[in-house]
Amino acid sequence: MPIATPDQYAQMLDTAKKSGFAFPAVNVSSSATINAVLQGLSEAGSDGIIQVTTGGADYFAGQTVKARASGALAFAAFVTEVAKNYPVTVALHTDHCAKDALPGFVEPLIAASEAAVKAGGNPIFQSHMWDGSAVPLAENLEIAKELLPRLKAIHAVLEVEIGVVGGEEDGVSHEINERLYTTLDDAIALVEALGLGGSAGYPQGRYMAALTFGNVHGVYAPGNVKLKPELLDEIQKGLEAKYGTGPKPLDLVFHGGSGSSDQDIADAVSYGVIKMNIDTDTQYAFTRSIADTMFKNYDGVLHVDGGVGNKKIYDPRAWGKLAETAMAARVVEATHQLGSAGHSISSK
Repeated sequence: MPIATPDQYAQMLDTAKKSGFAFPAVNVSSSATINAVLQGLSEAGSDGIIQVTTGGADYFAGQTVKARASGALAFAAFVTEVAKNYPVTVALHTDHCAKDALPGFVEPLIAASEAAVKAGGNPIFQSHMWDGSAVPLAENLEIAKELLPRLKAIHAVLEVEIGVVGGEEDGVSHEINERLYTTLDDAIALVEALGLGGSAGYPQGRYMAALTFGNVHGVYAPGNVKLKPELLDEIQKGLEAKYGTGPKPLDLVFHGGSGSSDQDIADAVSYGVIKMNIDTDTQYAFTRSIADTMFKNYDGVLHVDGGVGNKKIYDPRAWGKLAETAMAARVVEATHQLGSAGHSISSK
Protein backbone atom coordinates (compact mmCIF):
# COMPACT_ATOMS: atom_id res chain seq x y z
CA MET A 1 0.00 0.00 0.00
CA PRO A 2 1.13 3.58 -0.45
CA ILE A 3 2.53 5.52 2.48
CA ALA A 4 -0.19 6.78 4.83
CA THR A 5 -1.85 10.02 3.83
CA PRO A 6 -2.35 12.58 6.63
CA ASP A 7 -5.96 11.40 7.05
CA GLN A 8 -4.86 7.76 7.16
CA TYR A 9 -2.17 8.51 9.72
CA ALA A 10 -4.73 10.29 11.88
CA GLN A 11 -6.99 7.26 11.47
CA MET A 12 -4.17 4.95 12.53
CA LEU A 13 -3.42 6.94 15.67
CA ASP A 14 -7.09 7.44 16.56
CA THR A 15 -7.86 3.74 16.10
CA ALA A 16 -4.93 2.72 18.28
CA LYS A 17 -6.08 5.06 21.05
CA LYS A 18 -9.71 3.97 20.83
CA SER A 19 -8.98 0.26 20.58
CA GLY A 20 -6.21 0.15 23.18
CA PHE A 21 -3.17 -0.88 21.19
CA ALA A 22 0.05 0.77 19.99
CA PHE A 23 2.05 0.74 16.79
CA PRO A 24 5.68 -0.40 16.67
CA ALA A 25 7.93 2.41 15.43
CA VAL A 26 11.08 0.73 14.18
CA ASN A 27 14.35 2.52 13.50
CA VAL A 28 16.09 1.56 10.27
CA SER A 29 19.44 2.36 8.67
CA SER A 30 19.45 0.51 5.34
CA SER A 31 17.24 -0.85 2.59
CA ALA A 32 17.64 -4.31 4.15
CA THR A 33 16.29 -3.19 7.52
CA ILE A 34 13.45 -1.32 5.79
CA ASN A 35 12.50 -4.50 3.96
CA ALA A 36 12.67 -6.44 7.23
CA VAL A 37 10.18 -4.09 8.89
CA LEU A 38 7.79 -4.25 5.93
CA GLN A 39 8.06 -8.03 5.91
CA GLY A 40 7.35 -8.26 9.64
CA LEU A 41 4.40 -5.87 9.58
CA SER A 42 2.90 -7.71 6.62
CA GLU A 43 3.28 -11.09 8.29
CA ALA A 44 1.55 -9.70 11.38
CA GLY A 45 -1.16 -7.90 9.42
CA SER A 46 -0.23 -4.71 11.26
CA ASP A 47 0.24 -1.15 10.16
CA GLY A 48 3.29 0.56 11.63
CA ILE A 49 5.77 3.39 11.67
CA ILE A 50 9.23 3.31 10.11
CA GLN A 51 11.61 5.92 11.45
CA VAL A 52 15.09 7.25 10.98
CA THR A 53 17.42 9.07 13.37
CA THR A 54 20.07 11.64 12.55
CA GLY A 55 22.69 8.89 12.62
CA GLY A 56 20.57 6.63 10.46
CA ALA A 57 20.05 9.45 7.97
CA ASP A 58 23.80 10.11 7.93
CA TYR A 59 24.33 6.45 7.07
CA PHE A 60 21.71 6.50 4.30
CA ALA A 61 23.50 9.47 2.72
CA GLY A 62 26.87 7.70 2.81
CA GLN A 63 29.33 7.44 5.66
CA THR A 64 31.93 9.67 4.00
CA VAL A 65 29.65 12.68 3.57
CA LYS A 66 27.66 14.87 5.95
CA ALA A 67 24.24 15.14 4.33
CA ARG A 68 21.67 13.78 6.75
CA ALA A 69 18.70 15.64 5.26
CA SER A 70 19.58 14.11 1.88
CA GLY A 71 19.89 10.72 3.54
CA ALA A 72 16.48 11.10 5.17
CA LEU A 73 14.91 12.02 1.84
CA ALA A 74 16.55 9.00 0.21
CA PHE A 75 15.14 6.82 3.02
CA ALA A 76 11.67 8.27 2.45
CA ALA A 77 11.85 7.83 -1.32
CA PHE A 78 12.87 4.19 -0.98
CA VAL A 79 10.13 3.32 1.51
CA THR A 80 7.53 5.24 -0.49
CA GLU A 81 8.29 3.12 -3.54
CA VAL A 82 8.74 -0.35 -2.04
CA ALA A 83 5.85 -0.03 0.43
CA LYS A 84 3.48 -0.14 -2.54
CA ASN A 85 4.23 -3.87 -2.76
CA TYR A 86 3.02 -4.71 0.76
CA PRO A 87 -0.57 -5.09 2.08
CA VAL A 88 -0.18 -2.80 5.10
CA THR A 89 0.01 0.96 5.61
CA VAL A 90 3.10 2.58 7.08
CA ALA A 91 3.94 6.10 8.20
CA LEU A 92 7.36 7.74 8.02
CA HIS A 93 8.82 9.48 11.06
CA THR A 94 12.08 11.16 12.04
CA ASP A 95 13.26 10.13 15.49
CA HIS A 96 15.35 12.06 18.05
CA CYS A 97 16.49 15.46 16.80
CA ALA A 98 18.33 17.61 19.30
CA LYS A 99 18.49 21.42 19.13
CA ASP A 100 21.81 21.62 17.31
CA ALA A 101 20.57 19.16 14.67
CA LEU A 102 17.34 20.99 13.79
CA PRO A 103 18.85 23.23 11.06
CA GLY A 104 20.43 20.29 9.22
CA PHE A 105 17.76 17.66 9.72
CA VAL A 106 14.15 18.40 10.65
CA GLU A 107 13.93 21.96 9.32
CA PRO A 108 15.02 21.13 5.74
CA LEU A 109 12.75 18.08 5.78
CA ILE A 110 9.79 20.25 6.79
CA ALA A 111 10.73 22.63 3.98
CA ALA A 112 10.76 19.73 1.52
CA SER A 113 7.28 18.69 2.67
CA GLU A 114 6.07 22.28 2.43
CA ALA A 115 7.12 22.28 -1.21
CA ALA A 116 5.44 18.92 -1.81
CA VAL A 117 2.18 20.05 -0.22
CA LYS A 118 2.26 23.35 -2.12
CA ALA A 119 2.52 21.30 -5.32
CA GLY A 120 -0.62 19.39 -4.35
CA GLY A 121 0.97 16.34 -2.73
CA ASN A 122 1.26 14.93 0.76
CA PRO A 123 4.02 15.58 3.29
CA ILE A 124 7.09 13.41 2.77
CA PHE A 125 7.17 12.50 6.46
CA GLN A 126 4.00 12.04 8.47
CA SER A 127 5.60 13.09 11.75
CA HIS A 128 8.79 14.55 13.17
CA MET A 129 10.28 14.40 16.63
CA TRP A 130 11.81 17.41 18.35
CA ASP A 131 13.96 16.13 21.23
CA GLY A 132 14.28 18.97 23.71
CA SER A 133 15.26 16.76 26.62
CA ALA A 134 18.72 18.33 26.82
CA VAL A 135 17.44 21.91 27.24
CA PRO A 136 15.32 23.49 30.00
CA LEU A 137 11.61 22.67 29.77
CA ALA A 138 10.65 26.27 28.96
CA GLU A 139 13.03 26.32 25.97
CA ASN A 140 11.91 22.85 24.93
CA LEU A 141 8.29 24.00 24.77
CA GLU A 142 9.14 27.31 23.09
CA ILE A 143 10.83 25.48 20.21
CA ALA A 144 7.90 23.06 20.04
CA LYS A 145 5.52 26.03 19.75
CA GLU A 146 7.54 27.30 16.79
CA LEU A 147 7.54 23.94 15.02
CA LEU A 148 3.92 22.94 15.60
CA PRO A 149 2.24 25.50 13.27
CA ARG A 150 4.56 24.56 10.41
CA LEU A 151 3.70 20.89 10.86
CA LYS A 152 -0.01 21.63 11.13
CA ALA A 153 0.17 23.54 7.84
CA ILE A 154 1.54 20.45 6.06
CA HIS A 155 -0.82 18.07 7.91
CA ALA A 156 2.01 16.39 9.84
CA VAL A 157 2.35 15.50 13.51
CA LEU A 158 4.92 16.71 16.03
CA GLU A 159 6.43 14.43 18.66
CA VAL A 160 7.96 15.99 21.76
CA GLU A 161 9.90 14.54 24.65
CA ILE A 162 8.97 15.83 28.09
CA GLY A 163 11.46 14.43 30.55
CA VAL A 164 14.66 12.53 29.85
CA VAL A 165 15.22 9.09 28.35
CA GLY A 166 18.37 7.60 29.84
CA GLY A 167 21.15 5.83 28.03
CA GLU A 168 22.57 6.84 24.65
CA GLU A 169 21.29 7.03 21.09
CA ASP A 170 23.14 8.60 18.17
CA GLY A 171 25.43 10.64 20.40
CA VAL A 172 22.68 12.00 22.69
CA SER A 173 23.10 10.57 26.16
CA HIS A 174 21.55 11.10 29.58
CA GLU A 175 22.36 9.74 33.01
CA ILE A 176 20.06 7.26 34.69
CA ASN A 177 18.63 9.28 37.59
CA GLU A 178 15.45 10.96 38.89
CA ARG A 179 15.17 13.07 35.74
CA LEU A 180 13.92 9.94 33.97
CA TYR A 181 10.46 10.56 35.45
CA THR A 182 8.14 13.22 34.00
CA THR A 183 5.95 15.04 36.54
CA LEU A 184 2.35 16.18 36.30
CA ASP A 185 3.58 19.77 36.44
CA ASP A 186 5.75 19.07 33.37
CA ALA A 187 2.72 17.70 31.53
CA ILE A 188 0.61 20.70 32.53
CA ALA A 189 3.29 23.00 31.12
CA LEU A 190 3.15 20.97 27.89
CA VAL A 191 -0.61 21.34 27.60
CA GLU A 192 -0.49 25.05 28.38
CA ALA A 193 2.03 25.49 25.56
CA LEU A 194 0.61 23.19 22.87
CA GLY A 195 -3.04 22.69 23.82
CA LEU A 196 -5.12 19.53 23.76
CA GLY A 197 -7.13 17.62 21.18
CA GLY A 198 -10.72 16.54 21.76
CA SER A 199 -13.96 17.35 19.95
CA ALA A 200 -12.44 20.50 18.44
CA GLY A 201 -9.62 18.49 16.90
CA TYR A 202 -6.15 19.90 17.44
CA PRO A 203 -6.51 23.68 17.05
CA GLN A 204 -2.79 24.34 17.44
CA GLY A 205 -1.68 21.19 15.64
CA ARG A 206 -1.51 17.52 16.55
CA TYR A 207 1.30 16.23 18.72
CA MET A 208 2.38 13.10 20.55
CA ALA A 209 4.15 13.24 23.89
CA ALA A 210 7.02 11.02 24.93
CA LEU A 211 6.65 11.24 28.71
CA THR A 212 9.39 9.46 30.59
CA PHE A 213 8.77 6.90 33.29
CA GLY A 214 12.24 5.42 33.75
CA ASN A 215 12.86 4.71 30.07
CA VAL A 216 16.33 4.11 28.71
CA HIS A 217 17.78 3.52 25.26
CA GLY A 218 19.42 0.16 24.90
CA VAL A 219 19.07 -2.83 27.22
CA TYR A 220 20.31 -2.81 30.79
CA ALA A 221 20.83 -5.54 33.37
CA PRO A 222 17.76 -6.31 35.51
CA GLY A 223 17.45 -3.94 38.46
CA ASN A 224 19.47 -1.17 36.80
CA VAL A 225 16.39 0.70 35.62
CA LYS A 226 12.95 0.90 37.21
CA LEU A 227 10.08 1.52 34.83
CA LYS A 228 7.02 3.10 36.40
CA PRO A 229 4.27 2.98 33.75
CA GLU A 230 1.72 3.83 36.44
CA LEU A 231 3.15 7.35 36.31
CA LEU A 232 1.53 7.73 32.88
CA ASP A 233 -1.83 6.88 34.40
CA GLU A 234 -1.35 9.43 37.18
CA ILE A 235 -0.47 12.16 34.66
CA GLN A 236 -3.35 11.34 32.32
CA LYS A 237 -5.83 11.40 35.23
CA GLY A 238 -4.30 14.62 36.55
CA LEU A 239 -4.76 16.33 33.18
CA GLU A 240 -8.29 14.95 32.83
CA ALA A 241 -9.23 16.40 36.25
CA LYS A 242 -7.62 19.77 35.58
CA TYR A 243 -8.97 20.36 32.08
CA GLY A 244 -12.23 18.40 32.20
CA THR A 245 -11.32 16.21 29.24
CA GLY A 246 -12.20 12.62 28.51
CA PRO A 247 -9.91 9.80 29.67
CA LYS A 248 -6.28 9.71 28.53
CA PRO A 249 -6.14 13.15 26.90
CA LEU A 250 -2.55 12.81 25.68
CA ASP A 251 -1.35 10.60 22.83
CA LEU A 252 1.72 9.00 24.36
CA VAL A 253 4.94 7.51 22.98
CA PHE A 254 7.04 4.87 24.74
CA HIS A 255 10.76 5.47 24.12
CA GLY A 256 13.41 2.94 25.06
CA GLY A 257 10.97 0.08 24.56
CA SER A 258 13.58 -2.56 23.75
CA GLY A 259 14.01 -5.11 26.51
CA SER A 260 10.85 -4.08 28.37
CA SER A 261 8.67 -6.76 29.97
CA ASP A 262 5.34 -7.72 28.42
CA GLN A 263 3.59 -6.41 31.53
CA ASP A 264 5.28 -3.01 31.44
CA ILE A 265 4.40 -2.69 27.76
CA ALA A 266 0.78 -3.71 28.33
CA ASP A 267 0.45 -1.29 31.25
CA ALA A 268 1.92 1.61 29.26
CA VAL A 269 -0.41 0.93 26.34
CA SER A 270 -3.41 0.81 28.66
CA TYR A 271 -2.51 4.32 29.86
CA GLY A 272 -2.53 5.86 26.39
CA VAL A 273 0.68 4.85 24.60
CA ILE A 274 -0.07 4.55 20.88
CA LYS A 275 3.51 4.37 19.54
CA MET A 276 6.49 2.45 20.94
CA ASN A 277 10.00 2.88 19.59
CA ILE A 278 12.02 -0.25 18.92
CA ASP A 279 15.65 -0.19 17.87
CA THR A 280 18.05 -2.20 20.02
CA ASP A 281 16.09 -5.47 19.85
CA THR A 282 15.66 -5.33 16.08
CA GLN A 283 19.29 -4.37 15.55
CA TYR A 284 20.33 -7.37 17.61
CA ALA A 285 17.98 -9.75 15.77
CA PHE A 286 19.41 -8.63 12.42
CA THR A 287 23.08 -8.84 13.42
CA ARG A 288 22.67 -12.03 15.47
CA SER A 289 21.48 -13.81 12.35
CA ILE A 290 24.50 -12.60 10.38
CA ALA A 291 26.85 -13.75 13.14
CA ASP A 292 25.16 -17.16 13.14
CA THR A 293 25.71 -17.54 9.39
CA MET A 294 29.34 -16.45 9.60
CA PHE A 295 30.26 -18.66 12.56
CA LYS A 296 28.58 -21.72 11.09
CA ASN A 297 30.06 -21.20 7.64
CA TYR A 298 33.54 -19.93 8.44
CA ASP A 299 35.24 -21.71 5.55
CA GLY A 300 32.42 -20.75 3.20
CA VAL A 301 32.59 -17.01 3.71
CA LEU A 302 36.42 -16.84 3.78
CA HIS A 303 39.21 -18.06 1.56
CA VAL A 304 40.72 -20.43 4.14
CA ASP A 305 44.05 -22.20 3.48
CA GLY A 306 44.01 -21.30 -0.18
CA GLY A 307 40.35 -22.20 -0.65
CA VAL A 308 37.85 -20.14 -2.60
CA GLY A 309 34.94 -20.11 -0.17
CA ASN A 310 31.34 -20.62 -1.20
CA LYS A 311 29.79 -17.79 -3.19
CA LYS A 312 26.30 -19.03 -2.36
CA ILE A 313 27.04 -18.32 1.29
CA TYR A 314 29.06 -15.11 1.14
CA ASP A 315 26.73 -13.53 -1.40
CA PRO A 316 25.20 -10.65 0.67
CA ARG A 317 21.76 -11.66 -0.57
CA ALA A 318 22.13 -15.08 1.07
CA TRP A 319 22.91 -13.96 4.60
CA GLY A 320 20.96 -10.74 4.05
CA LYS A 321 17.69 -12.58 3.47
CA LEU A 322 18.22 -14.58 6.65
CA ALA A 323 18.96 -11.41 8.62
CA GLU A 324 15.88 -9.65 7.25
CA THR A 325 13.70 -12.61 8.20
CA ALA A 326 15.14 -12.71 11.71
CA MET A 327 14.50 -9.01 12.18
CA ALA A 328 11.02 -9.39 10.70
CA ALA A 329 10.27 -12.04 13.32
CA ARG A 330 11.18 -9.55 16.06
CA VAL A 331 8.85 -7.00 14.49
CA VAL A 332 6.03 -9.58 14.50
CA GLU A 333 6.73 -10.22 18.18
CA ALA A 334 6.47 -6.49 18.86
CA THR A 335 3.09 -6.26 17.14
CA HIS A 336 1.76 -8.96 19.44
CA GLN A 337 3.23 -7.29 22.52
CA LEU A 338 1.61 -4.00 21.52
CA GLY A 339 -1.67 -5.46 20.28
CA SER A 340 -1.39 -4.07 16.75
CA ALA A 341 -1.24 -7.48 15.04
CA GLY A 342 -4.27 -7.87 12.80
CA HIS A 343 -4.97 -4.12 12.82
CA SER A 344 -4.51 -2.55 9.40
CA ILE A 345 -6.60 0.14 7.79
CA SER A 346 -5.58 -1.42 4.49
CA SER A 347 -7.87 -4.37 5.19
CA LYS A 348 -10.90 -2.25 6.04
